[in-house]
Amino acid sequence: MAVSTLTALLSHVAGEFPSRRAISVSGMLDLTHARLNQLVDRAAAQLVAAGVKSGDVVALTFPNTVEFVIMFLAVIRARATAAPLNAAYTFDEFEFYLSDSESKLLLTSKEGNEPAQAAAAKLNITHLSAELPAGDSEIVLSPTPSEIDPDSVSKLINDPSDVALFLHTSGTTSRPKGVPLTQHNLYSSVQNIKSVYKLTESDSTVIVLPLFHVHGLLAGLLSSLGAGAAVTLPAAGRFSASTFWSDMNKYNATWYTAVPTIHQIVLDRHLSKPEPVYPKLLFIRSCSASLAPAIMARLEEAFGAPVLEAYAMTEATHLMASNPLPEDGPHKAGSVGKPVGQEMAILDENGVVQGPNGNGEVCIRGPNVTKGYKNNPEANKSAFLFGWFHTGDLGYFDSDGYLHLVGRIKELINRGGEKISPIEVDAVLLSHPDIAQAVAFGVPDDKYGEEINCAVIPRDGTKVDEEEVTRFCKKNLAAFKVPKRVFLTDSLPKTASGKIQRRIVSEHFLAQISTAKVPKFGA
Repeated sequence: MAVSTLTALLSHVAGEFPSRRAISVSGMLDLTHARLNQLVDRAAAQLVAAGVKSGDVVALTFPNTVEFVIMFLAVIRARATAAPLNAAYTFDEFEFYLSDSESKLLLTSKEGNEPAQAAAAKLNITHLSAELPAGDSEIVLSPTPSEIDPDSVSKLINDPSDVALFLHTSGTTSRPKGVPLTQHNLYSSVQNIKSVYKLTESDSTVIVLPLFHVHGLLAGLLSSLGAGAAVTLPAAGRFSASTFWSDMNKYNATWYTAVPTIHQIVLDRHLSKPEPVYPKLLFIRSCSASLAPAIMARLEEAFGAPVLEAYAMTEATHLMASNPLPEDGPHKAGSVGKPVGQEMAILDENGVVQGPNGNGEVCIRGPNVTKGYKNNPEANKSAFLFGWFHTGDLGYFDSDGYLHLVGRIKELINRGGEKISPIEVDAVLLSHPDIAQAVAFGVPDDKYGEEINCAVIPRDGTKVDEEEVTRFCKKNLAAFKVPKRVFLTDSLPKTASGKIQRRIVSEHFLAQISTAKVPKFGA
């Protein structure tokens, strides 16, 4: 039978590369593909014994640990739906996500998660904790289910249409939308990621992104496992700039994927505390937010590897487009590359496909794309038009077929009829040698309807001021694109995946506009 589910792919890999390393916890634990597959099957049998049925939603909230990886895969092996949640959520957030996903079970680490457990208790959702005491042991669930039948999982056949993953969109502009993704969606996306980056069993990466987010989960973890490759989890359960390169060296990493914010942290660390030796990387990948060409150039110079910018979203099970490896074509600064594994078109508001250099909305369709949001007919009506899924992003294809993003439709700044892409202004700001981070955003204006402002974090040890930023912008941007106000700050609000939220930045600085000093954002 042809493989068309993620579960079948991982089982196939365990048979093909049984003794190759699959997952490590830095300095603590190593599991082979065969051992991981065995642990997943046995954990799935425990879930079945605990009453998990096909189609049930199981919420998981863990740091980046081996227990999360095993339990995530066990949930989908049991034909249930995994709903990973950010461990930092508040009680109210957990209550919303557990309720909206209609979760039947909450899984946590042995240490637990008080707000999550309190929300689960309020909603009458069962809670189990999971621990892997040692690599040669098995997952221990607490309370331990009775009458575990080890053969119960062998009777379960995963179907391509099984909803395996349930995630919410980040909700930066509205209430988060629930996105169901099937086994076949996951399988298709993993194959797309493997193919464009040519991942094989010889590859190795260190996970730097949270695994409750589609970028870290699909691009970092599942695509590596699906290629027979290896992943390393930091001992702390999260990204640490101080241990990143030692882990990359120790585990012979060949690549890594991150959001621009983390790339900048890695760069800053390199400038202040360079490592004695860096691994020879095949490529560095950037995704989930726009990477300024200046940052790309600095990364390539610092680490001697091509930086491939990609384009992805939850509804596409992550990857939609990517710049290719050097042997497959040029990688273009300012472009997110070519479509990978699905159809993509630029449509105008009437659904007419635009030619090269024609601006419009980026639309997709293919085996990796969700069939629709959960219980949200209004959102589905607007997102699925003319036979395509509408991403909400504006962009164009150049004459070489590379996609260039102009910005989110809702984030474009309309200054007296002139449409300004904040991404373009970001790129100019970040090309200034003394600016570490920057974000442009729109604010209401009596005269123009909207005006452009920006917030800037200066590089440590520099003395860049508002006048210098304005002068630099006037030199490099058309007059109407120059920010009217420049805010100097030392922090910017980000989502858990590292995206800067323009709307929240705008609201913050509008609130501070009458004060002389701009305080830090709250933690």
